[in-house]
Amino acid sequence: MELKTYMCLICGWVYSEADGLPDEGIAPGTLWADVPMNWACPECGARKEDFEMMAI
Repeated sequence: MELKTYMCLICGWVYSEADGLPDEGIAPGTLWADVPMNWACPECGARKEDFEMMAI
């Protein structure tokens, strides 16, 4: 399975499934679908629905 990246449409911050977000308790390898619904962008506070999958 290929891990994906998601970009905040508001500020451009990128979430990588491969890297996760350990500082916020999201382990490396955590799929976007498994990120909690109440999670917010660490840069601008945007909601999960304001992110879009991007191909690198």
